[in-house]
Parts: sequence; structure tokens; C-alpha cells
Amino acid sequence: MSSAMRVVVTGASGFLGKHVVLALIQAGYSVRASVRNPAMAEQVRRAVLPHMDDNTSSRLEFAALDLTRDAGWAEAMAGASALVHTASPCPITQPKSPDDLIRPAVDGTRRALYAAKAAGIDRVVLTSSAIAVVQPWRRDGHIFTEDDWSDAAGLPAQPYAHSKVIAERTAWKIAAHEGLRLTVFNPTLILGPLLDDRFGSSMQLVSRILRGRDPMLPRLGLSIVDVRDVAAAHVRALERDRTQGQRFILASGSLWLTDWGKVLKSTYPRRRMPTRAAPPWLLRLLALFDGEIRTALPSVGHMDELCSDKARRRLDIDFIPPDRALIAAAEALVSRGLV
Repeated sequence: MSSAMRVVVTGASGFLGKHVVLALIQAGYSVRASVRNPAMAEQVRRAVLPHMDDNTSSRLEFAALDLTRDAGWAEAMAGASALVHTASPCPITQPKSPDDLIRPAVDGTRRALYAAKAAGIDRVVLTSSAIAVVQPWRRDGHIFTEDDWSDAAGLPAQPYAHSKVIAERTAWKIAAHEGLRLTVFNPTLILGPLLDDRFGSSMQLVSRILRGRDPMLPRLGLSIVDVRDVAAAHVRALERDRTQGQRFILASGSLWLTDWGKVLKSTYPRRRMPTRAAPPWLLRLLALFDGEIRTALPSVGHMDELCSDKARRRLDIDFIPPDRALIAAAEALVSRGLV
């Protein structure tokens, strides 16, 4: 795809969305970035402009779109050659109603892909999640690949996982029916540097540890990927026809949450931070009062293994190691005075 092409990027105000917008513009594309509220456009512009030169700023424009409403989608897609759909709700705690996550994720994916098709766009890159790949109840040492799918029917108590599975399956069904050339990315927990002072649920966990909020940490295994690698993957997907019709796990490696504490403590030795593992009985007690701990409780003591060899080979990604992604996230939070 020619770098002169215009790309629509949904969810541009998100942590990943801003990095994708920047990576596309740096690669020579024009970007029409969607935000929920027009007021967010200036926030995104201020975040990415310091990393662009004067000659590229003219290649960024904005559209106001809501995942749950039809208004504006046809106009946003007009004149574009590709869609990068990153927008999807991603809270750190369970919502009051599962539909708070599932409806905008699924309806937004459907709305975005049909709007693209109606505008003559047939090239689509979708940001899904590794949670649509892993089966958290498996404890047999299975290494997950792109051939694996979570069982959405078995995830009613996990609305975020349910939303990602149903949204991705919806995208593949629409792509097959409408002849869209779809590429899907399944990133693990996204960390790395910030482009502004706003950050999402993945970075909140780093912030929590840096603040020393907890005396101990759950023994929770988390696979990590740097936001810069995820953004680069989205750009390379548009440039490589062989990624069409494929899904890609994006993961650089895994760390126990207790190792997060040790890495961050070694980086900031004067900060009071937890490094010890909390016993299960204490976590069960704390979960009664803390929604974040309650959400994580079923995964304590387990670390899923994911294979990202396909992305390494076909996208030529030499993933930033997980500890470096973690430190980059911490450095951003500390330097900006956010912790």
C-alpha cells in the first residue's frame, strides 16, 4: 500500500491509538483519527506533534465517532484506503453490566467494518487481544498460538474477554462475507512510554506498584508487549500483503508480578514498593474490598505461555524485552509526575 494513502484510525485517544497514529504518520501515511468527543482531538494532537516535523503535521485530521452510534461513520471513511480499528473499551475492573463492554466492542467493530465496506475500503487492521487466544482454565503447559481461541460461551463471568472474542469473531465473519482483507493483532498486556499524561488500564498496574499501594503482590504471571512494537506491527501489516487473512500474537515475554516489583525496585531503590508474594488467603481477603484484586484472583499462581514466532518472522519484529517495556512505562510515569 502506498504511503500516500489515507488511513482511518479509530480509538486515537487511547494509549495504543496515539502510538499507532504517530507511527503511521512517521511512515508517510495521512491519518484521519477518530475520537469520541471532538474536544479530545486537541489532546491527541498535542501528544503526537512533538514527535513530528512541521512537514508532517498537515497529514493528521480528526473525526468524532461513537462505537454505539451510526452518526459520522460514512463521512469519516470517505476518501480513505484503509481502516485501523483499535477502539474498544478496556477497564481494569469488572463493569456493573457485561453489556457496558460487550455492546460497544461488538457493535463498534460491526459498525466500523461495514462503514469501511460502504466507503469502498477493503483493507482493515483490527486490534483484538491475546485474551481472545488464551484459555485461562488450561493448566497443562499448553503454548498458545494463533490457532487457539478462547471459548466465548465459557466466559460469561469475564465480560472483557467475552467482548474481545465476540468482536474478533464478528470481524472475521464480516470480512469473509464482504471480501475485506483483514489482519488481526492479539497483543498481550501493552506497556511502554507515554505520549502524554493520559494512560489506560494496562499502565495503571505499573502506577499502582510505583505508588507502593500494596505491601505484597499476587503471584500473577503476565505476558507483556511494548506499545512501540504493537504500533509498528500495525504499520507493517498495511505494507505487507502476506499479513492479510492472518492473526498475529504480539508478545515479548512474561514476568511474574512479583518480578515487576523487583525490576522497579532496582530501578527506583528509594521508592517504597512491594516485592514479596502475597499468600492466597490474604488475596481472598483483600478481594472483598478491592475490585482490581478481585478481577485478578482467578489467575493467581498461573502464567500463560504464548508463541509470537509468527509475528517475529512475517513482520520482522525484534520485540523489546518485557523488563525494558516495564521500565519505559515506569520512567514515563515518574518523569511526568504521575506517580
